[in-house]
Amino acid sequence: MERCAAVLEKQPEALRGRWRDGTPFTGLYLEIGCGKGRFTAETAAGLPEILYIAVERVPDAMVVAMERVCAAGLSNVRFIDADARTLGELFAMGEADRIYINFCDPWPSRRHAKRRLTSPDFLRLYEQVLRPGGEIHFKTDNAPLFEYSLECFRKRGWSLSEVTRDLHAAGPCGVMTDYEEKFFRQGVPINRCVARRPDVPLPEPVTACEENKEEE
Repeated sequence: MERCAAVLEKQPEALRGRWRDGTPFTGLYLEIGCGKGRFTAETAAGLPEILYIAVERVPDAMVVAMERVCAAGLSNVRFIDADARTLGELFAMGEADRIYINFCDPWPSRRHAKRRLTSPDFLRLYEQVLRPGGEIHFKTDNAPLFEYSLECFRKRGWSLSEVTRDLHAAGPCGVMTDYEEKFFRQGVPINRCVARRPDVPLPEPVTACEENKEEE
């Protein structure tokens, strides 16, 4: 991690609201849970005009991701060692233009639904840091999580596009994560969608998707 210190933000809270100040970047994209960083490095390499910030709470995985970015010589990527629940402390209202969520933990138990990164509580958090009209690009191999997520996006008033339940049916499509390539080779269908944050003020989180109460 010390060898890759140039791409690690140790005090990200201090940059809240001014991540792009004094930089040439025209936008800011977040990746929640970057893992070992294959998607991070390849996506950022294709978007040199964008400041790409990867949030990861597993240091061992993040080190591999940082090494990939440094080996590629990328100057538009920063890493944050943090939990997604702290996004509001790290980014100002509307500061991000896009969020990537790839192959997050599905938390299949109903009593753990609140931990899903597409649950109503998390969507409300993303609504704070995303600009109006900002997007979430979501991929998962878990079909139940995908259907749950689509429902939650709709209930919150997000518009959906590019919805597919077999992204690579006609061959590899877009930048893959390491997990995704493994799933592709195994013939596991990949679900993907783009969800667009409404331009208008949002209501309180709906309860229809909130399967997060402790079981009796």
